[in-house]
Amino acid sequence: MDSWKTVATKYTPEIYFDANTNILGLKGESYPENITEFSSPLFSWLENYLGNLGKKNFTINIELIYFNSSSSKMLLDLFDLLEEEVNDNNKNIVVNWIYDAENDAAQEYGEEFQEDLEVLTFNLVRKTG
Repeated sequence: MDSWKTVATKYTPEIYFDANTNILGLKGESYPENITEFSSPLFSWLENYLGNLGKKNFTINIELIYFNSSSSKMLLDLFDLLEEEVNDNNKNIVVNWIYDAENDAAQEYGEEFQEDLEVLTFNLVRKTG
C-alpha cells in the first residue's frame, strides 16, 4: 500500500495514510453536505486495507475539531467496522481520539464513543499547548 493524503476542505477533514507506520488520520472539521459521498471511498479503501493487513499493527488518529450528526454516525459505523475486525479477525487496531485541552465537547464525544466500544483499543489523547 502506498501513502496518500487528501486535502481538507471547508466541510471535510484532511485524511492521510502513512504506509510506513500504518497510520490513518482524520484531522479538521467534518460536516459534508453528503456524508455518503464523502465516506464511501474511505470505507471502501479501509475494508480493502484491513483485508490485507494480516497481523500488522494499524493505528487511526482522529483529531476532529467539529463534526455534525451525520459525521458522528459515520464515526460510529467506522468504530463498528473496526470492532468487528478486532473481534472476528484478531486485528491489532488502535484508535487515538485526539482532542485539544480547551475543547470540552471533543473530549466528551471521545468519552462517549469509548464507552460504546467493547474490544477496540480506544485512547483519549489530550493535546496541550
